[in-house]
Amino acid sequence: MLIIAGLGNPGGKYAAHRHNIGFMAADEIVRRHSFGPWKNKFNAEISVGKLNGEKALVVKPQTFMNESGQAVGEILRFYKEDLSNLVVIYDELDLPAAKLRIKTGGGSGGHNGIKSIDAHCGKEYRRMRLGIGHPGAREKVTGHVLGDFAKADRQWLDKLLEAIANNAPLLVTGKDSSFMNKVTLDLSQKKDAPKAKASKTQSHVHQARTPKLKDAPKSGPMADMLKKLFGDKDRK
Repeated sequence: MLIIAGLGNPGGKYAAHRHNIGFMAADEIVRRHSFGPWKNKFNAEISVGKLNGEKALVVKPQTFMNESGQAVGEILRFYKEDLSNLVVIYDELDLPAAKLRIKTGGGSGGHNGIKSIDAHCGKEYRRMRLGIGHPGAREKVTGHVLGDFAKADRQWLDKLLEAIANNAPLLVTGKDSSFMNKVTLDLSQKKDAPKAKASKTQSHVHQARTPKLKDAPKSGPMADMLKKLFGDKDRK
């Protein structure tokens, strides 16, 4: 069984923080694939459903970020699942906004939620890092991470979360490279979509405004008026 753990801090005041992008991804996967209702268990919110025809568990630890490993460890032990069946989704300062990387094992990169999971569970699980960008100065990092996403960020954030959820079934198969490629492809296609739509709309508007005179009357008062406006050549 695949276990997907999105990291964040519980509570409404943290909901829009960049640090909570893992929670946001978990919510979108549950919504997109019609998982069951969230239930409180093992110091976490848990939702059960299916991905690629197989049972999957989406988890949001409620222990606060720094103790995420406590909840994730309990869940792994209860279900007797191997670390290879765990995917953890979290924010990454060192990736540009809207970028995604996934790999097995590695270091924490200073992320306290990952440090906790490493300590409670071990390191050989799959890590999905979602870029939130770096503020550019070390003294601004805390405010950036623990600050809300800006309104302009929603343009890329919503598309990224949707692409992750749409391609989540690939995580069951272990095809992480395919998953990353599909997410990247989806994001690039969504950037091009508005242009094509606008062009089509403009074409319809142009066609609607083009006068059609070929069926106009050839004699009588209306014909005389049209002749004055357009001349005979426009009616042929």
